[in-house]
Order: sequence, then C-alpha cells, then structure tokens
Amino acid sequence: MDEIVNLPKTKRGEVTLDKICSAAETLFYQKGYSNTSIVDITNLSGIALGTFYIYFKDKYSLYKYLLLRYSHQIRKAISDAAKGVNSRLEKERVGLKTFLKYTRENKHAYNIIWESLYIDKNLFMEYYDKFANRYIKGIKEAQESGEMKDYDPMVISYFLMGVSNFIGLKYVMFDDDNTDYDKVVDQVIAILGNGLFESK
Repeated sequence: MDEIVNLPKTKRGEVTLDKICSAAETLFYQKGYSNTSIVDITNLSGIALGTFYIYFKDKYSLYKYLLLRYSHQIRKAISDAAKGVNSRLEKERVGLKTFLKYTRENKHAYNIIWESLYIDKNLFMEYYDKFANRYIKGIKEAQESGEMKDYDPMVISYFLMGVSNFIGLKYVMFDDDNTDYDKVVDQVIAILGNGLFESK
C-alpha cells in the first residue's frame, strides 16, 4: 500500500485524500481513465496540483488505490452483512444482495473496475484473483462440512463471481429503476441450491 499512496496522518489530510478520490471517481466514470488528467482531478477537487503529489506519484497509482479501496469496501460490506449467518448458501444470498446494493450506490466503481482490463490487464487479473483467493477459504470450509460438492474451489469462486457480476450488470447497471433485488436473488439461490439441470 505504501508504494501506491502516502496515507495521511491527520484528519485534514484524510479530507484532502477523500476529495482527490471522489473527483477521480467522478471523472473516471464520466470520461474514462485515459481522458482524465491529473489537472482535471485537482481542478474538480479544488486542490493545488502540487497537493496531488503529496499523496500519489501519478494517476496510475491513484487508480490502483481506488481498486484496492473498492475491493476492501465490498468485502467488508459482505462480511458485515453475513455476520451470524452459518449456512454457506445463505451467505451466498446475503453476499449477492449486498453486492447488488453496493453496486447501486457506487455505480462508478463498476465502470472503474472493469475499465482496468483495458488500462492494465494485470490490474484486472489481480483484482479478481485476490477476490477469488479469499472466496476459496469459505468454499473449502463449506466443502469440508459437506455443504458444497467437491468441485475445484477456484472454478467455483470464479463461477460465483461471474454470476454476481453479470446479475449486477443486468439488474443494476442496465435496469436503472430496479431497487428490489429479493426476487432476483431468490432465483439465483434456487438455481445454486437445486442445480440448473435435473438428472434423468
């Protein structure tokens, strides 16, 4: 983290860092990474150009910091929502619904995360690999307790992340008016719980 951002030690510094990040999120969402300059970010955040370099050495470092922040925020939101939930399937329900709510409230995050595929493929891969590796721990525990079948945990983690991502695209990014996710989440959990195909 230290090589990406110089984290502030004062409240005033935290406010300034938040201004930079908020401005960057707005501009990256509206204009894209390549079409946004550091000057654009400092102008929108109302800080001096030199102040930017107190926190970040370049625009790329700021972008990486935003990705790390989204990853942390999403994982924390899901972890907090799932406290006290024991069933793995129910954790998937809570996790998916929490992810959809987070995406609704932070649409810019979706665009910025996915744009990383075109900015630096390694960033995109690292973002989802880190998510998958943390996911795998819970999957293995569920397999050991007999809650999940013994498929490759990495395959399962990417399968479940793929479901969440594309459900999010459809029911958050494409359907602006949709805010009730219970029916959608129930359908996904039914498919996961019962299986898509019936054996003959």
